[in-house]
This record gives sequence, C-alpha cells and structure tokens, in this order.
Amino acid sequence: MSSSSTSSPTDNSSHGSVALSSFAALNAVSGTNTSTSGSQKPFSLSERLNFEIYRYSSYSPNYLPENVLVDTPNDQTSRWSAYTNIPPQFLTLKLRRPAIVKKIKFGKFEKSHVCNIKKFRVFGGLEDEHMVLLLEGGLKNDNIPEVFNLRCMTEDGSENLPVLYLKIVPLLSWGPSFNFSIWYIELHGQDDPMYTCARMKNYNTLREIEIIKLCLKHFRQQGYMSAFGALQEQTNVKLEHPLISELHKYLVVQGDFEKAERFIAECIDEGLMDEYLYKQDYKHTWHMKYTESETKPGNRGGHQLVVDAKKRLIYLYGGWDGYQDLSDLWVYKIEDDEWRLLCERSEQSSGPTPRSCHKMIFDPISENIFMLGRYLDNSIRTSEYIKSDFYLYDTRARNWMQICDDTSQVGGPQLVYDHQMCIDADKRTIYVFGGKILTPRSVNATGAIEPEYSGLFSYHIATNTWTQILVDCHHTSASQADVMSIKSRITHCMVFHNKQRKLYIYGGQRGKEDLDEFLSYDVDTQAISVLNKEHPNQGTTAGNEAKFEPSSGYTLRATIDCERDEIYIFSSLSKIKDRRDIQHMDASNSFWVYSLRQHKWSRIYYCRHSGQDGNSISRANVLGASKGDAAVEPCPRYAHQLVYDELANNHYLFGGNPGICQQQQLRLDDFWLLSLEKPKRDEILKHCRFLVRKMRYEEMARQNPMQAMQYLRHNIADVIDQDDAEQLNNFHKLASLLFKTHDGCLDQRDSFVATPALCRNAEELYTDADLPMKELSDGSATENISLESNESLATSGISETASSPSSSSCTKRARTECTSDFMNKRAFLFNKLVQLMPPSMVQPERNLSDFVVM
Repeated sequence: MSSSSTSSPTDNSSHGSVALSSFAALNAVSGTNTSTSGSQKPFSLSERLNFEIYRYSSYSPNYLPENVLVDTPNDQTSRWSAYTNIPPQFLTLKLRRPAIVKKIKFGKFEKSHVCNIKKFRVFGGLEDEHMVLLLEGGLKNDNIPEVFNLRCMTEDGSENLPVLYLKIVPLLSWGPSFNFSIWYIELHGQDDPMYTCARMKNYNTLREIEIIKLCLKHFRQQGYMSAFGALQEQTNVKLEHPLISELHKYLVVQGDFEKAERFIAECIDEGLMDEYLYKQDYKHTWHMKYTESETKPGNRGGHQLVVDAKKRLIYLYGGWDGYQDLSDLWVYKIEDDEWRLLCERSEQSSGPTPRSCHKMIFDPISENIFMLGRYLDNSIRTSEYIKSDFYLYDTRARNWMQICDDTSQVGGPQLVYDHQMCIDADKRTIYVFGGKILTPRSVNATGAIEPEYSGLFSYHIATNTWTQILVDCHHTSASQADVMSIKSRITHCMVFHNKQRKLYIYGGQRGKEDLDEFLSYDVDTQAISVLNKEHPNQGTTAGNEAKFEPSSGYTLRATIDCERDEIYIFSSLSKIKDRRDIQHMDASNSFWVYSLRQHKWSRIYYCRHSGQDGNSISRANVLGASKGDAAVEPCPRYAHQLVYDELANNHYLFGGNPGICQQQQLRLDDFWLLSLEKPKRDEILKHCRFLVRKMRYEEMARQNPMQAMQYLRHNIADVIDQDDAEQLNNFHKLASLLFKTHDGCLDQRDSFVATPALCRNAEELYTDADLPMKELSDGSATENISLESNESLATSGISETASSPSSSSCTKRARTECTSDFMNKRAFLFNKLVQLMPPSMVQPERNLSDFVVM
C-alpha cells in the first residue's frame, strides 16, 4: 500500500529536531504542506517522503497498520495497535526508493492516551533483514506531535546513510499493561535520485573498502601472507596506517618487545592516544577546605558564589541561615586559602537588602558582579515591596551601585526567584531565563493562584537596555504568530558557551511536572534544539537514570568548560513529592559530565547515603560520607552552590540545606574542593609497557624460567604502581607461571605427557584486572587466542598412545606449536593495543568470522 501523503517542502533548519511540545511558536514548523502548482517544485534537502507499510508483527481488529498513513487526531480508531504488548512488536515501512531520511514525526490522539509509546527504537537499512539503529527515544503522553532527528550518517560520520526500510519497534507504553499504538507517521528527507545516487555510490564504495579490510585482517591473523599481499596489491587498499603496520611487525612478527615499547612511546608522545584519553572518564577527589581564616561565612543556603578566575578569587553573597536572610559579602582567596569579609551588611553601603534565592554573575572584562532577583515570604509580598531591583558590585572600587529600582519598568523581568543568569562577556550581554514570578498577595483571594513563570531576557551592559527574547508558553502573547515562546521553569540549570555562542538549559520543574529536556539556544540565530532528542542516550529501561542522564530535581548545579566542550552537573538531594527528608528517601550524590563533542553523558561517580535519626547526627554525618575521622565527600543537600575555576579545572561547593526534618533550621557552612583528572600520557604509557612486558615474561617463563624470574623482579616491577592494591595483586600472581610446565616448550629430556596449558584462553592472559583501561578488556572474556574462533594450533588431535614418534620429531612439532601459540597471543595483544589508537588509523574492530554463522 502506498502512502497517501504528497511530497512537499518542510523544515529546512540545520539545527535539528524541535520538541513541538516545548515551543508553541514552532508548532507549525514540521508537517507544513505547500503546493507549487504550475511551477517547478524548488529543491529541498528535506522533503516529505512517500512510503508504504511493508511488514508488521501483529494488529488488533480495526486498528490496521495502514492507519498510520492518515493524520486524524480526533478519531480514536485511526491508529495501528499491536495485538499484544509481548515483544517483539514492530512496524516496518518501505520507502518509494532509497533515501536519506533525516526526521520522523509522530502524530497523536487529541488527548493523552495510555497506549502511546513511552519508549521506542527506530532501525533502518537498504535490506529489511540488515538494519542499524537510527534512533532511541520516547513520546510524551500528550496531544502534541513530536519530531525526532534520525541518524543519517555512517558511524564515522564520513558519508550519508541511505535507507530503503525503516523499522519502528515499540518497547514500552504509558500504560504498562496496554498494547502499543502509533497514530500517525511522517518521514522527511530526500529521495531524489539526482541527490541520492552519488551518496549511494559513495556508501557502496565505503562498504567495499570495509569488506576488503576485513579480508586483509583475516588473512594476516591466520598467516595467509601470500593472499594478504595479493589482495592488497590488486585493490590498493591498506589495512591500516603504515605506523600501525610497523608496530605489528615489531610486536607480532619479530617479537622484538623492546622496539615495540619504544615505538608505542613515540606514538604516545606524538599524541596518537590523546583521543582515547579524552574519551576516558574523569577520576574525582573531594577535599574539605579547612581554611586558616579567623572569620569565615556562617551556615546558610540559597546563597550565591561567583569566580574571578584571573585573580583567583571567589565571591559569596547572602543566603538564608535558617532564621533570617543575610546581606554579607565575602571573598575567598584561592592562592592564600583564606576568607575575608567585605561587607557585613551591604544595605548600609548602598547595596542590596538581605536576600536568598537570588542570582549573581561575574563580568571578567569590567570585573563587576551583577545581582538580580530574590525570594520573599508571602507575608511581605506587597505592591510597594515587590520590585525587581538590579545591583552591581565593583570589585576594584569595592562599592555597590543600584542599576535599576525595578527592571520590569524598563523592559526587564519582574521580581523572580529560582531563575538562572549567564553572561556573554564578548558581546557585553547578560541572559536571564526562567524563575517563578512573585506577585502581590491578595487578601481577597479564595483559591489557589496559578503561578507565573518568567521567559528569556537579555540585558546589554553597555547601553543599559533590557530585551525580552522569548515569552513563557502560557503568556498571553504566546499565541501570536510573531512571538517566540518557551516552556519556562524553575530549579533548572543554564550555562553559556562563549565559543559556540549558545545557552544550554537542562532540567527544571513547572508545577508538579519534572522537565528532563536538554535545550540549546543559539543567541545569534535564535535557533532552539532539544539535545536529548537529537542525540538520545542508549538506555535500556524507563527513567532518567536508566537513560543515563541526571534526574531532574531541586538539586542540579551546572558549570561549563568552553575549552573542553564539557558541561558538568552535580546532582544531590532529590525532591520526591515535596518531601525533602533525608531519612525517608534514597539520598545520594552524583556527578555528571556531558561532552558536547561526543553528545554523551558520563556519570563520574555515584554515592548513596543512608538516613539516620536526626537527634544522633554527628558533625561528620552532616558534613558528608566519612572514612575514619575525616569526611571524604559532602552529604546530600539542596540550596547549595557550586562554581568552577576554569584555570585550575576545579569545582568549589559551599553550604546548603541537608534536609533533616528534625533540624529544619540547620544549614551547612562546609567548603569543598572537587578535583577532576583524566588519565595522562605517562599513565597509559606505563600501562602499555606493562602489557608488552607481561607478554615477554609469559614467553620467557616457557623457555627460561630463571631469566623470566629476573625479568619479573626488575622489568615488570618497574611499571607497577606500588600504591595500587589491584596492580600489586596481579603482579604477585605472575610469579606462579614460573612453576608451571607447558606443552610444546619442554626440554628434550622431559617427557611429553600432557601438562596444563599456560593459558586455557584469553581470559587468563588479559583479565579485567589486567586491563585498567575499561575499553581494553571489552569482549576479551570470550575471545579465543587464535582471534578467529578457531581451535588452538597446539591441539593436534592425535593420541599420544596411538603413535610413538621419535624424540626429535616430537620436539620439532612442540616447538612449532609453541611458536604458533606465541604468535596468536602477540596478535591478541596487538588487537588490544590498537584500540588505543585513532579508529581511522587501525584495522577494523570486527572480524570476518563474525559474519559466518553455522
């Protein structure tokens, strides 16, 4: 059955998918149909594509698969519904011809429905039996259509990925016991042969090269060097970079371990393993700062910190100490490790009144601090008192100045709290987004008042002017065609990337709804993207933690490193149904890093804290997880502050509320330093030397145990970290090989009775403990030493009792088998070492045997 849809130009934005549920002003972008009768249709890289239903797993009566071709949101029967929710359930679409498919749109019923798919996967390929994953995502349970970006490039990003078939696999519905339903599907991309033919040709060329490389890898590993040379000469396809071939010659063919070591050291010095090191997770260390200052800031939450990285200073202002708001201003000198009080009561020096839940930013050019917003108790929310005052603190002159009495009167935001502020220092612009608007209390109000949220504003420092960029989606002007809107929120994170010139916004809450969107906003083009739909993580179960990203809550604090293209998020005490009691929930700390280059979340650490009776909580329990008498990590909290020193790459955390119901006024005054470090070049060099020397020792232990013992004591011991218990344990295990006898490597005087093999499989040679770099050990547990799933060459299959070969022939055969065994193990080590090199330089990771199933 062919699709009833017609080709028409649609969204040509290069900025990726937009969650239509988030931005009312962009609802019309996707699915827009235009006709150009009487004239030639203009060429577009993204058009609506025709397709038909090719295959399906099942369907319920009246809920046919063909229903997804028609968009009728007011008809409850206009959907495909699987007959059961037992996997696998799927719907396979066939395009009119091969196409580059860039977007998929899911239509919905006019109201939320329990059969909507909460989680799904989309696969694509040129053959219906061989498809790759293009998308993993989920739909919100509402009535707003959603658009997702599909992966349309090969794994290395070098060429477009043409597809003829798309397979949609529902995994979970919003009603767990209900069948899956899909109401409507649209595909957007390009299938014009003038555009796709060249890409099909390039794609097939890449496939052909990959096939040849797989053959070359197989031939070399099996020792078919004549076939290897002939194929390489005829096709002119190189298996790998010449440098990698040189390493193979030294390590595998010649067994020259010293040359192999020197070669690896040169590769590391040249930066060939830097890409691998960059992909490794950070190692974290918390240090509590016991400053030498006679005076220091007291207990508080809801305060603010900013960093002057150039002068090595951290400024702290205000907060709530459990009884009252504060207006003190402090500075911490990083180099001297001391606090200094600048203003005890800032309002007496023309500064702001006591406050909490405000926001501050530091301008590195003028060296001024800007402050906006605060929280007011409902009892003092009067028309005269609710004004959005805007302050500046000159750190050089050390004086306060009020910029504006009320920003709402000059085009800026109303008085807000729990908002976020960032600065674009190059363009002299401050951005303010979100927060809950404080309104005067009404003595005549009889019911609950719907809260108001603030949109996105910019403040130009040089001209002292405010501009509203985006209004809240519920603002009265949001329905106007020329007004851009956004779903505003509180308790979110926001950072600014000064090179990409983008705001990044994560999480937040609106009413009782937790928002898990990860947004980017280009301040120059005003383009909005939803990153966790463009680049979804590969989760396996429902929930944010399962999707491997921070959980939305009150306690997310974010920083950014623009040089490393990384966003850091510290997640602490989570809010569950308005209960912030550490004794009645699973309290935990976790630290996350989002790589803007890889579009990937990494959780650096996770630590769960058990609740205790508030009457018996000691200082160590409040301050953090302890080891002995010293606290080694902050306790879970909210209303704390976290800042980033971009020069030293350190984070600083101060204060907060530990959420102890028995001590509701308790606030913290602890000050922490968080250091993050990735493995360095010398660490990976030491690790590679250990692997190479271990291989050399294995061979020595078979041939000359006395020489092997000396090598173990002097050469391998040199590359062992004596402070690492795991490395020491592995080092001690190596000595046991000296007392083993081995088939094929015995002296002629010894008998040839079968003895235990040195390593029954690759697990003994390279266990997870031997490979501290995580990726090195992936898959090694089941990989055979022969590398292509063949039996070990040392196994002859001839019974020793059935024949009685001469001593010389037995010795010759044993030596041949021993040499072959050495070669196989060296090749296995080589395969692991090249995983540290750039993928473009090395042989394919897969094996030819992976594609043969018998």
